[in-house]
Amino acid sequence: MQIVPEQPLDMAASLEGGQAHRWKLEDGWHTSVVKGNYIKIRQTDDYIEYHCSPNSEESILPLMRSYFRMDDDLDDVYSEITRDERVSTMVDRYPGLRLLRQEPWECFIAFITSANSNIPRIHQGMEKMAASYGTPIHMDGSVRHAFPDPDQLAGAGEMGLRQLGLGFRAPYVDQAAQLVAGGRLNLDALVDLPYEDAKAALMECKGIGPKIADCIAVFSLDKLEAFPIDVWVRRALGDWYFPGQKPPPDRVLLEWAQGYFGQYCGYAQQYLFHGRRLEK
Repeated sequence: MQIVPEQPLDMAASLEGGQAHRWKLEDGWHTSVVKGNYIKIRQTDDYIEYHCSPNSEESILPLMRSYFRMDDDLDDVYSEITRDERVSTMVDRYPGLRLLRQEPWECFIAFITSANSNIPRIHQGMEKMAASYGTPIHMDGSVRHAFPDPDQLAGAGEMGLRQLGLGFRAPYVDQAAQLVAGGRLNLDALVDLPYEDAKAALMECKGIGPKIADCIAVFSLDKLEAFPIDVWVRRALGDWYFPGQKPPPDRVLLEWAQGYFGQYCGYAQQYLFHGRRLEK
């Protein structure tokens, strides 16, 4: 199946930029499992090609368009965030870098495991949870596992998660799984809540602070005003926007960024994060 994007889309930069944590690059194809579908996808100069299992390629076309946020008006996004010279430079350098619209449950767990970690370690932990507790999906002679649903992951228990190498994050993941499996937290319902309310609900979970909550909000809950501040973004803001000063606290930086970059500051953050990380 082929998709011809109507606006710029850099698939590799979007998939490899620290938003999603189960994509692998194998023989020129990116592979992962998205909402129970084993997907192989690659981009040429003219189109995006994908194959999938078990659902048909035609049936998951809306999913693929949603996942890469092809419904976003990138011209409108760029017209706002490129008012800033630094972000404009990053957009010129990395055209088509997109935010992803991920499934909230998997994104929720991924960023809980991101505390004091790095991208390869997050990838490893997510893959181990899937391989140990998720449902296998076969395609073209190979197998990947769906990410375990809340009941499956809750059944692992804290000790089972520790055995996968999650360390101090294991009890946070276990408690989060128990909350969702028990119906005490409805992640899908957070999509319809205002940003501040959704963020507050996420931060009621142990192991979720402002940065992790903002990651979940912008990458899976359609909160484009969320602006995750990690070490890379903090350095970028300090060096590029507050040179020669002691950087303000993250709470102040967040308020400044939302006022400065506007309604699409989540996109601005991704360009700053991507540019700063690759620059180093």
